[in-house]
Amino acid sequence: MSDELFDSVDALLAAVSTGLPVPAERKRLRLAAGLTPAQIAAALRVGSKLVLEWEDGSAVPGPDVAPAYTRLLEGLAARFPTPEEPAAEEPVPGPAPAAPAPAGVVPAVGQETPAAPAAPVPAVGQQTVSAGPQPVMLDQHSDGSLVMAAAAPCVQCGQPSVYRAQGRPMHLGGFCRPAAPAPAPAEAEVEQQAPAATAPVADVPAAQAESVEPAPPAPAPAAAPPSRPVPSTTAAPARSSQRPASTPTRTQGRPAAPRATAAAAAAAPAAGRWVPVVALDADPDGGWVLDVPGFPAPAGPKLGDWFAWLGTGLPLRVERAHPQGRGGDGAVCLTAAALKQLGLPATLPSTDKTLNALQAKLAKAAATVGMEISENIGPVFRAFRRAGSAGGPKTSLQVTVAPWLGQGDARQQAVSALAAPLATAPDHARDGQTFARRYRAFTTDLGVAPGATTASTAMLLLDAVRPRVEWVKDEATGEWSSHLREGALPAGDRCVPIAAGARHPLTRELLSKGRAVCEEEDYKWWARELTDDEAGRRFAVAVDVCASYLSVTDSLPLPIGELEHVTNPAWGKGKTAGLWLCDFTAVETDELLPHPATFHGRPPTGPGWYATPTVAYMASTYGFDPASITEAYLSTHTAPLLKEWTTRVRGGYKRAYADLGLTDGQGPAEFLAAYAAHKEVGTDPARADALTLAGLYKNIYKGGIGKWSDSARHLDDEQWLEKVAGSWSYRPEIRFHIIAAARIAAHRRLRKTYLLTGRAPFAVNVDSYLYATDKPSPIELLPVKEDGSPVPGALRLGIAPGSHKHEASIPLHKAVEAMERREHPSRLTHSYGTDGTESTDTVSDEQEGGR
Repeated sequence: MSDELFDSVDALLAAVSTGLPVPAERKRLRLAAGLTPAQIAAALRVGSKLVLEWEDGSAVPGPDVAPAYTRLLEGLAARFPTPEEPAAEEPVPGPAPAAPAPAGVVPAVGQETPAAPAAPVPAVGQQTVSAGPQPVMLDQHSDGSLVMAAAAPCVQCGQPSVYRAQGRPMHLGGFCRPAAPAPAPAEAEVEQQAPAATAPVADVPAAQAESVEPAPPAPAPAAAPPSRPVPSTTAAPARSSQRPASTPTRTQGRPAAPRATAAAAAAAPAAGRWVPVVALDADPDGGWVLDVPGFPAPAGPKLGDWFAWLGTGLPLRVERAHPQGRGGDGAVCLTAAALKQLGLPATLPSTDKTLNALQAKLAKAAATVGMEISENIGPVFRAFRRAGSAGGPKTSLQVTVAPWLGQGDARQQAVSALAAPLATAPDHARDGQTFARRYRAFTTDLGVAPGATTASTAMLLLDAVRPRVEWVKDEATGEWSSHLREGALPAGDRCVPIAAGARHPLTRELLSKGRAVCEEEDYKWWARELTDDEAGRRFAVAVDVCASYLSVTDSLPLPIGELEHVTNPAWGKGKTAGLWLCDFTAVETDELLPHPATFHGRPPTGPGWYATPTVAYMASTYGFDPASITEAYLSTHTAPLLKEWTTRVRGGYKRAYADLGLTDGQGPAEFLAAYAAHKEVGTDPARADALTLAGLYKNIYKGGIGKWSDSARHLDDEQWLEKVAGSWSYRPEIRFHIIAAARIAAHRRLRKTYLLTGRAPFAVNVDSYLYATDKPSPIELLPVKEDGSPVPGALRLGIAPGSHKHEASIPLHKAVEAMERREHPSRLTHSYGTDGTESTDTVSDEQEGGR
């Protein structure tokens, strides 16, 4: 007997130490809200049995789940107080009764159909609760708590009730009433379920998109980029007990969604328990298999069971990357076995008739639980439920069908272009678990889900880590409104004539008049004659800059504000981003190097418009006098716009290459050996994942830079002006600054290497440089200190942005023959290996995003 007493006391003390109410109160609060143990278990990611043990005192919530459980109980206590406590004043109406599920609805795994929440009860002794035409007095103990007993049929509605009125089973108020439509989901759930532009999805009609747009969620604390797990490892969602920081008096964050029902609040997972994607597979026995430990599974094998599962408020979500930003929808990926179990075709139907039949089949199954699907079905589509629809809370999820990726018409393939490489396993099959594993690594690295293209993903990432919009509350009226944040890029056509991009009418007009426009571009096809010393060497070694743009974008001042025309501008040591009219024709530069200010590498023939990085380098290195500048277009606001963006992309890039054996600090020989073998992934899923992600990250930063001057040739001129030039992401002057900075950084390294070693490239194309060498290796080109360490700012080997890799070694006479045919020798780099022999491997670079 004493052991039982001690166990009871220990359980009670443990409960008090965690700040939780006593076990009986926990049960009272759950029953008052009409929640089942399964619902609470699903929200907290634990078993239903454990919830019951917390309520009978035989178990205590662990430290990882106690804060979230406490938060739930506090919310319920505010809505369903004990008789001694006045009800907490709510800013919005209390929860409405829940609707019964329509015919055909399959409840969530382990869930009962919940009854509607009870209204707060005001009286002491016996509580008067309207449960029908006549008020009902519920029995109470002397301390005011309600009398509860074994569940028995209610005398009014026949459904089980644990409460008693004059000794008879009776429901709390509202439980016997006709059900009302389901209320809006809780704040965390609303944000998770909103349709996001951060994933490659089939279009949802405008009316549907409006209906599923959520109320702006409350601000969340900013988080540093998390470290990414090894790609082959699937981890359960991280647990966290942190709660969002409180908002200031003049709140600058997104306003919280209206408070919803306790059931909806319980269904929202605790902070840190979200995962961005889960792969749904099936075993040979017909059971469901999910690749995230502890994730709830569909209740059955039918299509209706699957849609019911999608609509239960699954803990799927891409977390926001910035307090002022927004998260993205989670995703479910179907494997081939899951398709078979659901009765869906193994390949995407290829005719309109069969595709329409599939659309109708999916739509019918979705409708049984109040859900809808995208109008256009393809490898990627969306399943959602509108607010107020029967069957459950507002929901929006992306569905990716791995075996269908790469199939369908051009539009269907376009919306899933980035999903296809994520799902391609080492054996080239489209695998759902491979997709989910890489998708989780991708979102961990970058903080956003992959978009339809690498360029659009780059813009989505920028808006995620540096949101353009903030929500501000007017303290006088209490109304929330959205405003551009300080330093945000405004939408609209902001082009100035000299920097409007090649397709813009302003540029065409100036060129037709013979006027100069800005032409800041990467080096294109520059080459010179070999010196006598170079002609006597055997090889042309090509070295390529790693992530050249990422090496300059971290702290690069960029023109965020409008460009204003200024005459006789003050130079100010180049602290203002802008475009300057300069004449470099009289400035002497290094003869063996390409000209630093022109993309063709030849000296300019007259005045031209140059971005700030070019002018600053010409002034500091070659003695150009900025006082001679007579005109400029200067930005009204200059800031390192891409700092956070660069941090995310560079972090993912370096982590992916680290998984391939390429890390900072490797010596030249060690790096060359590791780089030569880094594409040999074999059947190792971790290395295959890393190689795929490295390629995506490279294409994302390249596509993002190009997006600033998007030509979108699939649009006619009128549509292009409206949809592209009028977008906040069309800013050619930003691209000009980035390109100029990368080209100048390259020239600075080339020049320092030349001054230290006397070696200069004889041909340059973009960020690939060809040097004449004695051996098929770039090691002889590297300037080193006395201790053998590389010289900062000069040519060096490594995977870090701004370092170089060995691209190819070409017999020198072959390069000379190409130049004699007026071909650029860089064309030969894909025809030769690093040992100087001819190679047939011409697609390896494409696997990881090209150069």
